[in-house]
Amino acid sequence: MIRRLSWLRAEGTDPYRNLALEEALLGRLEEGEVLLYLWQNRHTVVIGRNQNCWKECRVTLLEEEGGHLARRLSGGGAVYHDLGNLNFTFLAPRQDYSVERQTRVILEAVRRCGIRAEKSGRNDLTCEGKKFSGNAYYETASACYHHGTLLLDTDPEKIGRYLSVSREKLRAKSVDSVRSRVGNLRDWAPALTLEELEEALLEAFGQEYGLKAAPLEPGRIPDGELEGLRQKYAGEAWKYSPRLPFSYQLEKRFGWGEVQLQLEVKEGRLARCLLFSDGLDPAWLEASAARLEGCEFRPQALAEALKELPADTPARLQMGRDLAELLRQAL
Repeated sequence: MIRRLSWLRAEGTDPYRNLALEEALLGRLEEGEVLLYLWQNRHTVVIGRNQNCWKECRVTLLEEEGGHLARRLSGGGAVYHDLGNLNFTFLAPRQDYSVERQTRVILEAVRRCGIRAEKSGRNDLTCEGKKFSGNAYYETASACYHHGTLLLDTDPEKIGRYLSVSREKLRAKSVDSVRSRVGNLRDWAPALTLEELEEALLEAFGQEYGLKAAPLEPGRIPDGELEGLRQKYAGEAWKYSPRLPFSYQLEKRFGWGEVQLQLEVKEGRLARCLLFSDGLDPAWLEASAARLEGCEFRPQALAEALKELPADTPARLQMGRDLAELLRQAL
């Protein structure tokens, strides 16, 4: 039962500290609490948990021009953040977590700003067919979060400059470029300020849950814990994708997302499997790659290995079937 609404606005724009704070907050939620965390990153490309950074982003160009590459815990696709973008995260215990309610908060907030918006596709919020918010999700055994972007006045040239969106993905969206697909909230409300957007979010948050949101009390997250997590997010091992001397590379876009498999085969077995995807179920996707390693490199063995993974939802069952079919192409 939800008894308390809390909110927190990050003080700085360091992407690694902001992502660290997000993870730390998830682990320290109180029973019956729903938390809204607002944050901004400076000049950053944030990729999904399972994505290949070298494929999704022009990493070298970004870093040469003073930008930051960051990898989040959730799945989904790559996004560009600057100070014209506001990020939100809803964090809640599993029993109080509701993507539907949380999405209503965002839609109501932008409507309060005079913008008629709607949910579109698997994880986008749009106005007049243009995306101003992409959403992604993460869960642990006890708690979950739902986070996303709110493009207020982001530089569209930078989005196109640093993101390498596949032509297949753009065709699926029926657009010619990533820049033509996105829109800023100021396209529809030119006078809208960051402060007004934040205020609208807090008002809509309270309206949806019927409670007044209070600022998070200081000291919830110990400094040492936060710094340890920041080092993880800033570290090369977390940020960058390994480069495998693969025997096979397979790519395809499915209804649930785009997937790329890099396979190293030795003596008739799959010695190593790297799976990159913008799918929204990162834990299952990681488990599928791990389960395939060591299997005989033949269709039946690979398909049987995938069947051993949890198929407790129709979406997971479909992902397993699709991956098995994709692997057959290498055989």
